[in-house]
Amino acid sequence: MLTIGTRIKNIAFLIVGAIAMCYVGLNYADLGGYVGLRNYYVVKVDLPQAGGLAKNADVTYRGTSIGRVGALDLTGDGVIADLRIRKSAPKVPENTQAVVANRSAIGEQYIDLRPRTGGGPYLAAGSVIPRSSSTTPAPITDLLTSVDNLAASVPTDSLRTVVAELGRAFAGEGPNLQVLLDESHTFTEAADRNIAPTRSLIGDGQTVLRTQDEESGALKAFGRNARLLSQQLRASDPAFRRLVSTAPDAAGELQGLVRDLDPSMSVLVANLLTTSRVLQPRTDGLEQLLAKLPAAVAMGTTVARGGRLNFGMVNTFFNPLPCTSGYGGTKYRNGLDTSAGPALNTAARCTAPASSGVNVRGAANAPHGPVPDAARPGSVLGGGTAAGASANTALPGALALPGVAPGPSGMSALLGLNGGH
Repeated sequence: MLTIGTRIKNIAFLIVGAIAMCYVGLNYADLGGYVGLRNYYVVKVDLPQAGGLAKNADVTYRGTSIGRVGALDLTGDGVIADLRIRKSAPKVPENTQAVVANRSAIGEQYIDLRPRTGGGPYLAAGSVIPRSSSTTPAPITDLLTSVDNLAASVPTDSLRTVVAELGRAFAGEGPNLQVLLDESHTFTEAADRNIAPTRSLIGDGQTVLRTQDEESGALKAFGRNARLLSQQLRASDPAFRRLVSTAPDAAGELQGLVRDLDPSMSVLVANLLTTSRVLQPRTDGLEQLLAKLPAAVAMGTTVARGGRLNFGMVNTFFNPLPCTSGYGGTKYRNGLDTSAGPALNTAARCTAPASSGVNVRGAANAPHGPVPDAARPGSVLGGGTAAGASANTALPGALALPGVAPGPSGMSALLGLNGGH
């Protein structure tokens, strides 16, 4: 007959054994899932292939284990893996990359969850990490095949030659290699001290490369046009050769023509130089005149057509508005007032800017250039020097004494440049 103490011990043993069995069943045999007592939630990962992943593989988040891999189900074009993440684990953002990685050299795979953001929304039961956010390692068979193909592609004799030459190259060069390594350390220290300029250089290099990439179309077009130009030059080689061969004769004829036109040609060039000096400060006005002249000529031909004059009336009062700015100093005078009037307001003028939109008037708003230099007495005489003028104001060479001295023999003398020198 069992004593009370023995019965108590048996009951306690049964209770401890039942607790141990429940713990093992819930945590290792996953028996709690059948009765609704799960301590995890399931997240699915869409993978292109298993990549060596197996059931019960570890699931990590930022290097910390947060669960285990559950079932692996095949689909039509990949694998769906169930991630059983513990409810007590930190929350994992939905924007997360699932990476199948190797834990060790023997090929123990696990899934590492690498978040792209630090905030919500977070993964929950039933969430799916898409295939675009999952990666698997390259199969070891592909790596071994690539290494084998590389080794097979290397010629054995050439490899022996390379190894032998490397042995001869470094034979007895130990001290020199030591100096090279020491200098490399100095170079590394210098680069470390100048890390900020190096980063700035890399950043500026990105800007330059980005500009080159944006202008790639223009560079390609330039290359194509340069090729077309070179082709045209090659095709025109006979024409260039004919031009070079006939150029001396044409130059001789041109020189004879200029000599025959002496001194009229020299005087004409001198007069044109004077005209150009007069027109140079008025270039803006001439440009405006040439721009408006065609419209004025076209207007005249439109008015007179078929022997008739076509006129019309357009109401342009206050369109544009008249300029009133700058006339405030002029006092109004009644037309019936016959007394002595005030002094003329010579300062009255339109002071509104040309961009104001009103009818801006006045010579100050006309296009004009700088004030030309004043003419010096005797600077345009046919020879000699006027009173009070310096000797260098007279026209030099053939321009100073047209028709008196014999005709010049060179182009520079014909044009009166440096006395023909």
